[in-house]
Amino acid sequence: MKKALLVIDVQNGMFQEGNVVYKGERMLQNLKDLIVQARSTETPIFYIQHNAPAGNLLEYGTKGWEIHPELTPKKNQDVIIQKTTPDSFYNTSLDEELKKQGIEHLVVAGIQTEACVDTTCRRAFSMEYKVTLVSDTHSTWNSQDITAQQIINHHNEVLRWFAAVYPSKDITFDR
Repeated sequence: MKKALLVIDVQNGMFQEGNVVYKGERMLQNLKDLIVQARSTETPIFYIQHNAPAGNLLEYGTKGWEIHPELTPKKNQDVIIQKTTPDSFYNTSLDEELKKQGIEHLVVAGIQTEACVDTTCRRAFSMEYKVTLVSDTHSTWNSQDITAQQIINHHNEVLRWFAAVYPSKDITFDR
């Protein structure tokens, strides 16, 4: 079963000084390690890039919208999918691009746990993809009522209905 790594919304705007996503540096390091492993096994990497309306942090074409520089996609190798909703499949070419490459299993990481990561995992499952959520490689911010860590823990439990959930050290990509 051919796998792909899906990197959701790891954009500069998520790392604003004074409002960096929870444990952002650790998440970036885990992602960089996954990307190295994926590249070494020729596993396709799909970057999902959120496009927010004008005036927002992830406004198309702005510095905040750009993919984080530590995760720079390789031209003519990685696929970048533009989206405007939490669902990486809705009104995008993601499904078509995955099918073109014969991909049936998605390894999901990125931002924001309770929005884009959650929605994309559930949608991928409904579209009959096998899904693996990387438990220590998605993140969010504290909400008014609960901490970012509680949100992450909760989603790692709830999303087990839709995905296998493993830490990054247990993720493997086959050649």
